Amino acid sequence: MYEGLMVSVSGVRGRVGEALTPEIVAKFAAGFGGWALASGRSKLVVVGRDSRVSGPMFHRIVVGSLQSVGATVIDIGMATTPTTQLAVEHHHAAGGIMISASHNPIEWNALKMIGPSGLFLDAIEGTAMREMMEAGVPRAKWQELGDVLPDAEAINRHVDAVLALPFIDVDLIRARNFRVALDCCRGAGAVIMPQLLDRLGCTVTAINLEPDGRFPRPPEPIPENLGELERLVRESRSEIGLAVDPDVDRLALVAENGKAIGEDYTLALAAKLVLRHRTGPVVINLSTSRVVDDVALAAGAPVIRAPVGEVNVALRMRKENAAIGGEGNGGVILPELHLGRDAPLGVAIVLQLLAEERRTLSAIVADHPRYTIVKDKLDRPDASLTTVYEALRGAFPDATADSQDGLRLAWSDRWVHVRPSGTEPIVRVIAEAPTADEAKDLVARSRVPLDALGR
Repeated sequence: MYEGLMVSVSGVRGRVGEALTPEIVAKFAAGFGGWALASGRSKLVVVGRDSRVSGPMFHRIVVGSLQSVGATVIDIGMATTPTTQLAVEHHHAAGGIMISASHNPIEWNALKMIGPSGLFLDAIEGTAMREMMEAGVPRAKWQELGDVLPDAEAINRHVDAVLALPFIDVDLIRARNFRVALDCCRGAGAVIMPQLLDRLGCTVTAINLEPDGRFPRPPEPIPENLGELERLVRESRSEIGLAVDPDVDRLALVAENGKAIGEDYTLALAAKLVLRHRTGPVVINLSTSRVVDDVALAAGAPVIRAPVGEVNVALRMRKENAAIGGEGNGGVILPELHLGRDAPLGVAIVLQLLAEERRTLSAIVADHPRYTIVKDKLDRPDASLTTVYEALRGAFPDATADSQDGLRLAWSDRWVHVRPSGTEPIVRVIAEAPTADEAKDLVARSRVPLDALGR
């Protein structure tokens, strides 16, 4: 129905000017507004955007579309995804829309749809929203059009909430006067990260602070994209390097030696700190590194795995009363703050850990076993993946299988996960093992039935 679009339970994304057009954005925004207002909870809908070049255009379209169905828009302007989620909770709104394609390349944009709880829409909510959209949303008459209310304090409230967490000792962190290197990739991080680091007493050397959406590197904060930040850490003699994606829900770290440590360690280090102060399970997705299991085991906390996707992890965290959770892509979720991935939160937690340990980041990382994750992807075949999963079960009969989301096969010290992406028309194959060669071998063996299906 929507060729070229990636339509998920909680939103829609595509290449600007191709699949993602103003008409499509208007349709989905109005559909979401109609669904949100139908609850009768509130007429307020929060709207935020990241720095993407197409953001201002889509922002105007989203605001107008929401007004056209009678919603009053709380406009927080350029902001992060977690800031937008927190604003929905703060205003007791009927929902929110974040205009951001997260880590996707520069030509993409998206609408991320947030329910009244501050979580992204789940499968039931997303289906109901789309059904209402396809049926046609009634438009408001002239006297019923929604208003627009600017909210200039959303970023400040977000920073305040992070620093008010009981186990974040602001005075202790400030006393350390950390030297920090920062890379915001010309995304929305520029509107929050300098303020947060200033309030934590850090001396900051930054690159890519211009929030114009013209990303100077691929925006996903993975090690191969962080060479400039690695050099900055070495040249500025910083104690830590911080990199965020354009909508600032993912955080990657560079150690004081100028080496990116891998985005999975963000959640592992956050869990290490939080589990000193809180008890409860750790909830992670099926593609998250075993290093989080090692940290949880050392703290005596159980690990529960959920399907990939922030809302899946968040809902499971709420169900299990988790102490902390998140995803291995650098996404940290702390229920005490809100049930969403939050890079500013991750920064405060990691700096608290460094302040408490009084050791370098590389020394703390060295405490834990090192694994290598190898990620591969290929075009999604038209045929069902069921035969692929059956072939993989047969090829690895000694593995523990988890079919919550694609197929994950696990052993005591390694795993492989094959699943269709929810954000791109591809199949992801991710493996982790003690060595790169072992992980590559798992990926190669897992690709065999996929390659056969694609031929």
